[in-house]
Amino acid sequence: MFVVFVYMWLPFMILPLAAALERVPASLLQASADSARVPARVPHRGAAARAAGLAAGSIFTFSLTLGDYIIPSIVGAPGYFIGMMVYQQQGTAGNLPLAAAFSVVPIVLIALYLTLARRLGAFDAL
Repeated sequence: MFVVFVYMWLPFMILPLAAALERVPASLLQASADSARVPARVPHRGAAARAAGLAAGSIFTFSLTLGDYIIPSIVGAPGYFIGMMVYQQQGTAGNLPLAAAFSVVPIVLIALYLTLARRLGAFDAL
């Protein structure tokens, strides 16, 4: 199931990273190339200042994985994901209050993750 999640949500991680790396000024890359001892570390030093792309991509993939119920139902083991529980309680069981309670969990997790990313300064470059 992990391989299918990676296959499905990898573009949502790569596109924000590519956009953030395109915004890295050439002068920053040239300065990091001048100060680097090992040429393989030049891209890491030049792109370390652009953590906003990593934060945006991780928010996309994390939120999409939390709410997904199709991939675990087709590929997954008999365990439950939050999206599957909401789908089963709302559709099959008709228990709307429990489905609403389960749907609050991803909202709270995403809010905590956004708060942590903001405190770490990941959105300063946006």
